[in-house]
Amino acid sequence: MHIPDGFIAPQMYLPLYAMAAGLWAYGARRVGRELDEATLPWLASLTAAAFALSFVALPLPGGTSAHVTGVGLLAVLFGVWHAFMAASLVYAMQALLFGDGGVTTLSLNALAMAFCGALSARAFYLAVRPLHVGLALFLAGWIALFLPALLVALALGAQPLIARDAAGTPLYFPFGWSVTLPALLIPHALLGIGEGALTLLGARLIDRLRTRYRTG
Repeated sequence: MHIPDGFIAPQMYLPLYAMAAGLWAYGARRVGRELDEATLPWLASLTAAAFALSFVALPLPGGTSAHVTGVGLLAVLFGVWHAFMAASLVYAMQALLFGDGGVTTLSLNALAMAFCGALSARAFYLAVRPLHVGLALFLAGWIALFLPALLVALALGAQPLIARDAAGTPLYFPFGWSVTLPALLIPHALLGIGEGALTLLGARLIDRLRTRYRTG
């Protein structure tokens, strides 16, 4: 799902950077105020795990990829803002140090995967948890992958409408929604099953480890 440089027009990524900057500033203050010594080691460990998971990618047509993110697990365990800031840090490091995802597209990657992914995961988890905790965890992981894929597909597919040269040729990503939506949604709907299972198993494992740590 990481979008490389050259695919998104500045008419889109510059406003998204302004939006992301505001969210990053608020998120930094929020996390700085709420993060405590007991939570920090768990958050750091799972952020490192998300960093590693994001490198295991399945290439897709058009220059993007499918991969699990761990954002659903972060959101379930630590809340929206901790998950958003942790995942944003992962994507920034991958873009700046490893060229995995673009610098110009960092704002879109962070907003789609980190913010919207975390927000949707947390919302699904809280809504379904009274009915069945396991199902809530699974759906949180699934939606945390599928919704960002939808947003990325919409953003990519909008590029031919946003920026064209005098002859009408797209200046950036050349394919419309008829290509981007099925190319991204179908594999991510399936991969979301793995993300849901990861969120379910990971949350239960962390809960057991936390309980053992507190009682041990």
